[in-house]
Amino acid sequence: MAAELARLKVDVFVVAGAPAAHAAKKASNVTPIVMTAVADPVGMGLVASLARPGGSITGLSDFPGVVAKRLELLREVAPSVSRVAVLLNPTNPSNPPQLKLTQAAASTLAVTLLVFEAKRADEIDHAFAAIKTERPGALIVIGDPLLGSQAKRIVELSTRNRLLAIYWTREFPDAGGLMSYGTNYDDLWRQAATYVDKILKGAKPGDLPVEQATKFELVINLKTAKALGITIPHSLLLRADQVIDR
Repeated sequence: MAAELARLKVDVFVVAGAPAAHAAKKASNVTPIVMTAVADPVGMGLVASLARPGGSITGLSDFPGVVAKRLELLREVAPSVSRVAVLLNPTNPSNPPQLKLTQAAASTLAVTLLVFEAKRADEIDHAFAAIKTERPGALIVIGDPLLGSQAKRIVELSTRNRLLAIYWTREFPDAGGLMSYGTNYDDLWRQAATYVDKILKGAKPGDLPVEQATKFELVINLKTAKALGITIPHSLLLRADQVIDR
């Protein structure tokens, strides 16, 4: 798809996530690229530095430390949970670094992580079957476009297995998941539009610093919490950006 857009000589690529950013960069080293939701653009070789990206790519990156916060939030909801499953897509280059950050947080909190992988949509059911055999008390799903496209199915499987699950985007609690904490993507896309505007007015992407996301949101689904038989601490409800109770 990126190669096709390059042949059409588009003025700007706007991409979400590391896989799409790499595809756009491979398709053209001339067309400006505005990226969003890339956890570590320097570590992934997309830009030289955040302050001076160089080349044809700039945009917005996710704040990587947010992944550790999800584990802390799970412990607030269920302090006794000691075994937590992690579901990720290993082919997404941003997932392994996020897993390392989650593992570091788990070590601090004395939590054992159990890692499960899904490279394709048809592997998700198999991953949950494996999760069920290990009987963890909770689940963290690491952000990924493939897994995001299967939000409804992942929520169904999490609920069926009575897992206290936290996700990276509000689409999951909107679909019946317990809670999410992560970047406010509406805000991120608005910021991306300002980059496009500057580039179309003549700015070079390599001269525009990459900005990290600064606005995050916590969404809690109280109906799901009640179905799971858990009580969300009042202090956590007060910090939530949205509470779903339907």
